[in-house]
Amino acid sequence: MEFGWYWYVLGAIVVYLLASIKIVNQYERGVVLTLGRYTGMRQPGFRLVFPIIQRMIRVDVRSTPIDVSKQEVITRDNVTINVDAVVYLRAVKPDRAVLEITDYIYGTSQFAQAALRDVIGNADLDDVLTKRDEMSKLIKEIVDKQTDQWGIDVEAVKIQNIELAQEMKRAMAKQAEAERERRAVIITAEGEKAAASIVAEAAGTLLKVKGGINVRTLQTLEKISEQPSQKTLFVLPADLADTVGKLINSK
Repeated sequence: MEFGWYWYVLGAIVVYLLASIKIVNQYERGVVLTLGRYTGMRQPGFRLVFPIIQRMIRVDVRSTPIDVSKQEVITRDNVTINVDAVVYLRAVKPDRAVLEITDYIYGTSQFAQAALRDVIGNADLDDVLTKRDEMSKLIKEIVDKQTDQWGIDVEAVKIQNIELAQEMKRAMAKQAEAERERRAVIITAEGEKAAASIVAEAAGTLLKVKGGINVRTLQTLEKISEQPSQKTLFVLPADLADTVGKLINSK
């Protein structure tokens, strides 16, 4: 009978040792608690963690993206927008990620939501739309400062979607259209101004040359004659008015 008990004991020891065998993956770290107290970390590979007296908590040390849910924010110039983002984080100190906070992913997500509302709420709509990278960098700095005490490194924050009300979209479309029309009018006016200046310069040059106006008139008629026309032209010398005026004054 005693010999049988040895086998039971030996079998229990073998089962206990087999249950103690743990495999830690390359992308994981094992945080070990012995009788409830932190006693170290297990690196990747074959490790022993004794049941009942020890417990190992696995922590993924890969870069982990988390979505920041859509937030309704009022900008500094009183425009309501919906904005969301994504945060990329990594557990650089797995022991602190376990010991300092119950759920570091959820905690980072909540803090990122608060930072997103604060940063967007203190900016004008134009800055939010045109300076998205700067806003993302500012949110990253705020969140990273808080999560550093949890052993979490925030690698990047990206603002993804910015949604505006339909009324605001229509108003912005009208504003953009008016701006394009204003630019078109300015460009047209500048073109006319430049053309008028060149025409005035050319006219001055023609007046300085005797018969220059007549030559220019003949050139214009030559161009018109190339295209069939139903109009009848009566061409008079350009200096006829001056000649008639001199005759009248002489009398």
